[in-house]
Amino acid sequence: MAKPVMIQGTSSHVGKSILTTALCRIFLQDGFQVVPFKAQNMALNSYVTKTGEEMGRAQVAQAEAAGLEPMVEMNPVLLKPTGNAKSQVILKGSPVGNMSAAEYHNGYSLKALHVVEECLKKLDREYEIMVIEGAGSPAEVNLKANDIVNMRIAKLLQAPVLLVADIDRGGALAAVVGTLELLEPEERELVKGIIINKFRGDIRLLQPALEFLEQKTGKPVLGVIPHLERLGIDDEDSVSLDEKKTASQRDLEIAVIRTPKISNFTDFDVLAGESDVAIRYVKRGEAIGQPDLIILPGSKNTLEDLLYLKEMGYDRELERLLAAGTPVIGICGGYQMLGKEILDPEHTESELESAAGLGLLDTVTTFAADKVTHQVSATCNGAGFLGIDAAGLPVTGYEIHMGRTEFGETVQSAFSIHRRSEQEVACQDGVVRRDGLVMGTYIHGIFDNDQYRRAILNALRERKGLARLDSMSNSRAEKQASYNRLADTVRTHLDMAALYRIMGLRG
Repeated sequence: MAKPVMIQGTSSHVGKSILTTALCRIFLQDGFQVVPFKAQNMALNSYVTKTGEEMGRAQVAQAEAAGLEPMVEMNPVLLKPTGNAKSQVILKGSPVGNMSAAEYHNGYSLKALHVVEECLKKLDREYEIMVIEGAGSPAEVNLKANDIVNMRIAKLLQAPVLLVADIDRGGALAAVVGTLELLEPEERELVKGIIINKFRGDIRLLQPALEFLEQKTGKPVLGVIPHLERLGIDDEDSVSLDEKKTASQRDLEIAVIRTPKISNFTDFDVLAGESDVAIRYVKRGEAIGQPDLIILPGSKNTLEDLLYLKEMGYDRELERLLAAGTPVIGICGGYQMLGKEILDPEHTESELESAAGLGLLDTVTTFAADKVTHQVSATCNGAGFLGIDAAGLPVTGYEIHMGRTEFGETVQSAFSIHRRSEQEVACQDGVVRRDGLVMGTYIHGIFDNDQYRRAILNALRERKGLARLDSMSNSRAEKQASYNRLADTVRTHLDMAALYRIMGLRG
């Protein structure tokens, strides 16, 4: 049986996901078979497993930190907000419908609990340690009766809980005391320690507050974790976009249009990690400016985001910049927006039945009721984006989309897919406009392919009269190094000996 430990927070975005990731790597380093788990996740950043099942991106990072292939049992319920106070509900990797918050919390969540329990039993049999992440706060009394992600899970497994507070946002001590006060006695007893996260100051000045907190709550403070910049680890949701800073004095600037329903923006994290690239997320009301490349990202509601582009005048700005020679790439929803028209006859994503696209590619997209979710292996076709001759270059990634895109007579496909979800196929993906300035693709993670990413960046450099860079970063190795740096920092500032005692393990 697996020994559980659970990370809960005083609120959302206090660092639960990152601390769970850190513990997964620490336990792996210490020789344990460790697995992450989060019963229910709400996020627009998702991933597709090898078998074609969709799960939250945070648990993917945690699986990688634990040295595991991501599997849907790590995140049995995924909620993807679609707009109009509704979310698409993904149960064990497959969509079961769109539901309002009331429909889900008052009717469906407890029905999904048996699936959550089945996943827990499987992981419990196969691993030595289970690191469980909560969601939001366990003290949200309005949601508690139908909660399947916080104290219900802790009580089910009798898991020791570590309560995390974000001191960077202020009010951390009050948040800890208030959270514990709102818990039931049985739940409060499960909380075995407190972690103060995102600390920036002198620990000596904080010490009196820590002593007060221990006396007030009767719970030990197990660690004060410093604020960590540029972790190099995938983010869970778009809240983290507010904290991303544009690097200065870089050779290339890439502008990503931050639409209201942006999804899978982790596609661009690896670009931001390049020494010659500055990524800038264009927020509402901001001008696109004069970047070297514009990217339209994925979207959970393509039609609404398309209307947003038109409402804000970005459609006209894109046309002007493209006419001046600025290249454009669309990923998934962004690819759909680049076409001539988007149709939604079954109202899969929106109340609208159709909308004119940006007209930059000769394509038409129609939404269907069933979702395409695959990991893919492909090769680049010739005469590609920006005229890059990468014919035959292998690339990998994953697809998550409801739309089916039909090509016009004048288009040239970008990639030839030869493997989907471990099945041999022969199909085309994406479009490259004949002038090489516009490309669209359904393949998420396309920039994670080191050779392909550097080929695009070097083409952009040459357009500016800059020398090519022959050195090529290794994105996978750098991600593993990021997990190790995170683990080293948390291990230094967390009382691991005490944590092992709490879990009943010899560390």
